[in-house]
Amino acid sequence: METKILDIVAKRWSPVAFSDKPVNEKILESLFEAARWAPSAFNEQPWRFIYARREKDTAFKKMLDTLVPGNHEWAQHAPVLALSLARVFFTYNGKPNPTAYYDTGMAVGNLLAQATYMGLFVHQMSGFSAENAREALRIPDEYEPIAMMAIGYYGNAKTLSGTLREREKKPRTRKPIEALIFRGGFPAG
Repeated sequence: METKILDIVAKRWSPVAFSDKPVNEKILESLFEAARWAPSAFNEQPWRFIYARREKDTAFKKMLDTLVPGNHEWAQHAPVLALSLARVFFTYNGKPNPTAYYDTGMAVGNLLAQATYMGLFVHQMSGFSAENAREALRIPDEYEPIAMMAIGYYGNAKTLSGTLREREKKPRTRKPIEALIFRGGFPAG
């Protein structure tokens, strides 16, 4: 018997082929609104997002220029780039927030689910310079850049270079659940 999961979880995918079709500002607002409702320790809500639209914002090029060349190659065609950030100190006492990254990840998870529900795709990238992003986007010290995201509608894989086109064709894979989940502790061995 196959285990059932929500369609938006099963259909979520991180393509590299993006359409140049702009993403409406109201649609972007709904993605960030979904992120806003994620749970967090002490209701701290440590996540922040910086975004830029390719056709409207000079910050888009600044964000694009922080990417490693392999990501720059395809992400330049996405209509939106966004950067997730975590505030690493609690606002109520100034002490380190050990769950800031976890909480931010849950906010991004909500954003991904909302995007999938709305027919959008999000490709997250760790391949960027956090230091360059911090400087170019004036990020305060108490925030840590976590992941860059390309957001948009799916494009035509035929427009990609050979290596990227092949990557786009590969089926999604996941490790077997038995390799990820352990009841009562890690197996002996």
